[in-house]
Amino acid sequence: MTDLTSIASNGPARKALLSLPLARSFLTVLFSTLLLLLTCVLFAPSSLSSGALSGSLPFAAIIAVVGLGQLLVVQQGGFDLSLPGAVSLAVVMATHYPQQDDALLYQAVLISLFIALVAGLLNGILVSLFRLNAIIATIGTNALLYGVVFAVSGGVPSITTNLLATIAGGQTFGVPNSVAFALAATGVVSFTLKKTVAGRRFEAIGANPLACQAAGLRVRTHQMMAYVWAQVLYCLAGTLIAGITREPTAFQGDSLLLPSVAIVVLGGTSLLGGRGFPISTVIAAFFLNQLSQFALTVGVPFSAQTIIQALSLGFGIGIYSFHWTLNARPSTGAKKVEEKQ
Repeated sequence: MTDLTSIASNGPARKALLSLPLARSFLTVLFSTLLLLLTCVLFAPSSLSSGALSGSLPFAAIIAVVGLGQLLVVQQGGFDLSLPGAVSLAVVMATHYPQQDDALLYQAVLISLFIALVAGLLNGILVSLFRLNAIIATIGTNALLYGVVFAVSGGVPSITTNLLATIAGGQTFGVPNSVAFALAATGVVSFTLKKTVAGRRFEAIGANPLACQAAGLRVRTHQMMAYVWAQVLYCLAGTLIAGITREPTAFQGDSLLLPSVAIVVLGGTSLLGGRGFPISTVIAAFFLNQLSQFALTVGVPFSAQTIIQALSLGFGIGIYSFHWTLNARPSTGAKKVEEKQ
């Protein structure tokens, strides 16, 4: 079998993978975040107080985790619209199954993880094997997941267990535990994508699946696993939400779909698939969450948060589309060569 390095070093796959360098995406989102923090200091300093940050950082961590899951799917050129149902199901299982009994929490988490793996396999099989459109396939899976949510909860919220509240909602050395979970997930995803052979193959397949299939790589397997690992991350996010929120509803995942796509785009990942940027995506999650906090502090109603997220998504698509347009233009020397030919 041809080694991935030879595939991506000389052929069109390497050009696709390197079309948006890490430095550019990282610096863009980092500069935007620093500019936002400066704006907060000048116009809404209370949004950066210790109390405000301790209350908002856990939710930024949640957005980061679901964004990492969405990132894996977007790298394969798809969208995972089953995210709301997956997160909501993890929330419901972590609260309704134990019924405030700490001894049953581990069973609830294992059941949630099992369902997440099944849902991921279902999405992966429908998209990679049956060639179903990713949006249609994941919408169907989302409906099935919400069916389980209603069967377990009946649409009624339940109080979380004390153990989960301590693990997910507690702090260690002044840092919310949910942030530590998010950073751990970021480390695992980033290391796997950037430092392992499987990760490099995964990115190469997302950039050019036809070339990789011709080279003998297991394209369908990698595409399927993107949805499986995404569901695992959604399960982690839902479990964290169940611990952070004392009495979460059965629809906690509904508000996370748009932010998950927005931070993937703001982090510099192409919606056409290919190379992904986990660290930039996590920084974008903090940016988007802090932007919402700033808007609330200056008096923007909570109902406008979706509009803010949509504008952020549009901003991300616009700025990176501008970069891609510039990169796609041939240089002056290339134009002269074309004219001579």
